[in-house]
Amino acid sequence: MGRAATGISTRGMVFAAIFAALTAVGAFIAIPLIGLVPISLQTLFVHLAGALLGSRLGALSQFIYVLVGVMGLPVFAGGASGLGVLLGPRGGYLIGFIIGGGYLTGRLVERRKKPGFLWIAISCVAGLVVIYILGVLQLSIVADLPVTGALAVGVVPFLIGDAIKIIAATFITLKLRGMIKV
Repeated sequence: MGRAATGISTRGMVFAAIFAALTAVGAFIAIPLIGLVPISLQTLFVHLAGALLGSRLGALSQFIYVLVGVMGLPVFAGGASGLGVLLGPRGGYLIGFIIGGGYLTGRLVERRKKPGFLWIAISCVAGLVVIYILGVLQLSIVADLPVTGALAVGVVPFLIGDAIKIIAATFITLKLRGMIKV
């Protein structure tokens, strides 16, 4: 396969685009939670992108996802799109997808030749912590909430679901990692 000037293979670019699309699909798959806040499957695909594609392609996949949404395709949770979403209360989480979920998770997984369940799960948790930090900071600033309030609405309701998604992403990564060659 050919390589672009960036050193990324055509195959790698295709996988990045596939994971961008999967993240968009995940935004529309919602699991009802007690109360009004649903849990989407976005972060499952964010973790998988980092863990399976590595830091560069994992981050690229999420950058593509965010870029497509900012350009107006309704790929964000609830069918939202546009620059306003990126600059609004949820924008920090989207930036976190790129930096935490795509890059950091991928970078940590890459540090081991053949990472096991625990290492992959810890890598996903580290990526999620970055997603939460960036998300809570922007939510707090944009919505004029104290950090504790932003944590209460932007993290606490998602902890159990995110733990389940990390476990699922880890198992899926262990099953698929030999099949995805970038």
